[in-house]
Amino acid sequence: MSKVIVLTGAGGVLCGALAKALAKEGHKIAILDLRKEAADAIANDINGAGGVAIGVAANVLEKESLELAKEEVNSKLGACDILINGAGGNHPLGTTSNPFLEQEDLANTADDFKTFFDLDPSGIKFVFDLNFIGTLLPTQIFAKDMVGRDGCSVLNISSMNAFTPLTKIPAYSGAKAAVSNFTQWLAVHFSKVGIRVNALAPGFFLTDQNRSLLTNKDGSLTSRGNQIIEQTPMGKFGKPEDLVGTTLWLCSEGASFVTGVVVPIDGGFSAYSGV
Repeated sequence: MSKVIVLTGAGGVLCGALAKALAKEGHKIAILDLRKEAADAIANDINGAGGVAIGVAANVLEKESLELAKEEVNSKLGACDILINGAGGNHPLGTTSNPFLEQEDLANTADDFKTFFDLDPSGIKFVFDLNFIGTLLPTQIFAKDMVGRDGCSVLNISSMNAFTPLTKIPAYSGAKAAVSNFTQWLAVHFSKVGIRVNALAPGFFLTDQNRSLLTNKDGSLTSRGNQIIEQTPMGKFGKPEDLVGTTLWLCSEGASFVTGVVVPIDGGFSAYSGV
């Protein structure tokens, strides 16, 4: 049965791939992104392959922008059945330069060197807002369409950082932990009105945001990239299509009794102690 599926942040690599996979299942897809041209590019690919999709400009941190996006989705595709909250990301102002604090770090006055004590509150706030508030606000707007209807659900995008925080990125790790907690809270809150709420927790996937951190220009791995691969039992980064199977399941009637779960898709990263 065809559903109207709204994806935020879907102009990016991962949610763009999910949008295309869901369109192949016959669903009508609304691609929401801050960058209208990126949203349109994914929608054009879907429409060119025989699917149904629209690109919609939306800022997940502005309620008015989301309200306008909802009006467009409702008028062109119908009421939202499924929301996938894919908008998120990190920021350098919420990132330390080193994984561990050494006493001599306190004497480093280089402009581009940041200890925990140098983290910019505005950077922390930006990261937290983008990941958590950017999940909460779209849910407030689009889940109104779902109340009391069959087959509706919300799928959030958490992260491995929600289970065990990575070094250097406290803001992102904390924000994703909040997304996982919110997923469970919302699953309980919505349980009486027929809306399921679940989340994916991707491990390490190469995206436009992290490619320069994990790989060198020649394609070889950086030291951080090597650390990740060594900690991932399957010994590789995930590919966007690795998220598809779990997404299709959680959005389907096959998962009709599944709510409040956060599913790791991580090549075994979360299961491995390192020994």
